[in-house]
Amino acid sequence: MAEAEAAQLKEEGNRHFQLQDYKAATKSYSQALKLTKDKALLATLYRNRAACALKMESYAQAASDASRAIDINSADIKALYRRCQALEHLGKLDQAFKDVQRCATLEPRNQNFQETLRRLNTSIQEKLRVQFSTDSRVQKMFEILLDENSEADKLEKAANNLIVLGREEAGAERIFQSNGVALLLQLLETQRPELILAAVRTLSGICTGHRARATVILQAVRIDRICSLMAMESEEMSLAVCNLLQAIIDSLSGEDKRVHRGKEEALVLDTKKDLKQITSHLLDMLVSKKVSGQGRDQALNLLNKNVPRKDLSIHDNSRTIYVVDNGLRKILKVAGQVPDLPSCLPLTDNTRMLASILISKLYDDLRCDPEREHFRRICEEYLTGKFDPQDMDKNVNAIQTVSGILQGPFDLGNQLLGLKGVMEMMVALCGSEREADQLVAVEALIHASTKLSRATFIITNGVSLLKQIYKTTKNEKIKIRTLVGLCKLGSAGGTDYGLRQFAEGSTEKLAKQCRKWLCNVAIDTRTRRWAVEGLAYLTLDADVKDDFVQDIPALQAMFELAKTSDKTILYSVATTLVNCTNSYDVKEVIPELVQLAKFSKQHVPEEHPKDKKDFVDIRVKRLLKAGVISALACMVKADSAILTDQTKELLARVFLALCDNPKDRGTIVAQGGGKALIPLALEGTDVGKVKAAHALAKIAAVSNPDIAFPGERVYEVVRPLVSLLDTQRDGLQNYEALLGLTNLSGRSEKLRQKIFKEKALPDIENYMFENHDQLRQAATECMCNMVVNKEVQERFVADGNDRLKLVVLLCGEDDEKLQNAAAGALAMLTAAQKKLCIKMTQVTSQWLEILQRLCLHDQLSVQHRGLVIAYNLLSADAELARKLVESELLEILTVVGKQEPDEKKAAVVQTARECLIKCMDYGFIKPVS
Repeated sequence: MAEAEAAQLKEEGNRHFQLQDYKAATKSYSQALKLTKDKALLATLYRNRAACALKMESYAQAASDASRAIDINSADIKALYRRCQALEHLGKLDQAFKDVQRCATLEPRNQNFQETLRRLNTSIQEKLRVQFSTDSRVQKMFEILLDENSEADKLEKAANNLIVLGREEAGAERIFQSNGVALLLQLLETQRPELILAAVRTLSGICTGHRARATVILQAVRIDRICSLMAMESEEMSLAVCNLLQAIIDSLSGEDKRVHRGKEEALVLDTKKDLKQITSHLLDMLVSKKVSGQGRDQALNLLNKNVPRKDLSIHDNSRTIYVVDNGLRKILKVAGQVPDLPSCLPLTDNTRMLASILISKLYDDLRCDPEREHFRRICEEYLTGKFDPQDMDKNVNAIQTVSGILQGPFDLGNQLLGLKGVMEMMVALCGSEREADQLVAVEALIHASTKLSRATFIITNGVSLLKQIYKTTKNEKIKIRTLVGLCKLGSAGGTDYGLRQFAEGSTEKLAKQCRKWLCNVAIDTRTRRWAVEGLAYLTLDADVKDDFVQDIPALQAMFELAKTSDKTILYSVATTLVNCTNSYDVKEVIPELVQLAKFSKQHVPEEHPKDKKDFVDIRVKRLLKAGVISALACMVKADSAILTDQTKELLARVFLALCDNPKDRGTIVAQGGGKALIPLALEGTDVGKVKAAHALAKIAAVSNPDIAFPGERVYEVVRPLVSLLDTQRDGLQNYEALLGLTNLSGRSEKLRQKIFKEKALPDIENYMFENHDQLRQAATECMCNMVVNKEVQERFVADGNDRLKLVVLLCGEDDEKLQNAAAGALAMLTAAQKKLCIKMTQVTSQWLEILQRLCLHDQLSVQHRGLVIAYNLLSADAELARKLVESELLEILTVVGKQEPDEKKAAVVQTARECLIKCMDYGFIKPVS
């Protein structure tokens, strides 16, 4: 009974297989296998199930089932060939070759087997050639690198080749499999910087996107050794090792976005321990005297990038909690370093700012009040532990730490200013005889006066002190800092013309002095930076910003500073430029509320006469002439945590202001502004990304995309532009984004495909329904370009939508530009899809009247497009052509076709005549002799 049922199930499976229902066939064969013990039947069932698995692309299963059939009957030629096919797909070419070789031996005249033999032989030879050539190349390179007698140029070439190989997946795997890690470790021991650098960069390539290799390399090289390399004085070495560690962290944490499968996933189960070990070593580096300033900066950069959550919707902030508990005191120690004291750790110009940013990011990453309270308590205990009447250096470090926190989480810094003795110590240090103490105290006072309320307190208590220091000190470093303190206090009223802290003309005098310092190249860069800091506050005053943009040497001096390695200047330069271009947010003034405020004797903010648009436009022209774009492009490229999201937002605001006049956009593109805007539109605050996207839209709307965004960059522009097609954005952003997309979609099919994949079509269609004339016209023009794409055409062909109806009705609108765009879209749609020619006559009863109006239109471009539509309808279907000939359209075509074609009308007349020839071909009309 069981055997009969098994045979029946086999036949049932065969029927399913013929009907291409491979799942059902597999099920039938599997049930039959459980019921029979007949070897011949078993072999057939396994062989058939292997055929199903091949059809369903389950190659491992197909190979397994075919093997079982072969185990029963070693001469089963069908099973052998099926296993060969499965093994080929699995990449096991040598095993597949053996199977088909056996098949060819059993049936030598079978052409299929002979062809497969030839194909597999070619594939195997190619694979061996690549494998052996890569293997030998890797081996040869290592031999050159490890040979002490190798020539310098050979060494350099071998090192560079190794780096390039390591960046490719095949090369990286080859190096790894060829005992490459051990050989790279030997290079690390050579004491030759160029070889160590090559080894580090090759290891980075091997780690990238591969969790298992990253784990092996971390264990082999050891984290302490990696950190000791990063601690070296060499900036190039430090950066290369930082990139290696980042590649390891990305691979271990899954940040590389790579999907790990099979063996690799099984090799690495839990990476948290390794990640914690890396974090712990980075924290230890912060307070080690053996670590260079560059190494400390890179450790801070890695912590900034990898510890705080990138998305606050992710609940887990355990990495931040670990760093707060185990490393906050170490970070505070870095923030409190005073370069002029003998106990200071090795620093760069950027170190303390990086520490402040890390403190800020950690504080912002906390989820609840108890966590924030714990954070504050650690800071308080650290500070109070520093105050010592017997040790002035400790007190200076404490005030420097407060200064560092004030540059990070300001609210926390404000709370610490309220601690007993802090403000008193700041004032006492101002009066100290040591210049190092005065420097720290003045900087702390500057950072403490960020809010108007606290600035007012310092104005009443500390301005006289700052003025006294400014007059008496002979140290330029202190003098410029006290000047910045006075600048900041003088600008506490912001852009409000009526709310000035100092007497008339004082801010202009302070600004003049700042510009003088800025242009003095004899002063060190770190001190000149403070002149920009002062201008960042003073340029809130319209008189100051107007004077500043007329001082070309001062502007160019600021731009040159922005390009130096000192990145602490980025925020100040960005703020100054935002002030000069008036690209900050301005609250809308409601006249009724102003009257009410005046009536109740409340202060009403006043706009300075020089903040009006005419003055702003002139300032923008001067900034562009002075070379602002090259400075901005250089600032955007800064690979440092100091380029914060807030700074990126400021840069995006400046770019948007500079792009406002279409005549200036060519200059911006020529100086690299288009390329610089792309990263700002993809990363940063939501406001910053929108501003940068809007600036991109302005450039994309009027520029040649091949010049503005050369190479592959043009595809990165699409997403920011699509993000502006949102009802939450204002009408101008929508409009300019549509213009930009229209320009891009007219360039290439690849760009149209990209726009389609970014799901822009529904938004473009929505704006075609918009009541606003310009938005509707821009959306229709964009659609006119997009309909060339096959997938867009399919959306029009699909049943149950009004897309085609909308385009036909838009052809009947009175707006000529709108008509032109809609007629262009309809002409291309009807040319590409015959179905749409028939559908056009069904979507609205007005179709014929609209077509006739197009063919009689005064504007030649609209008329030409109407005639092309008529030709497409005539060509699509004989019955439809008859209907058109019986209408007044024939008379229109005849009148247009009889015209004498001049240069302007040639295309129109020619198309009309082609329509008439089509009617003659059908036999509906006859030629007149």
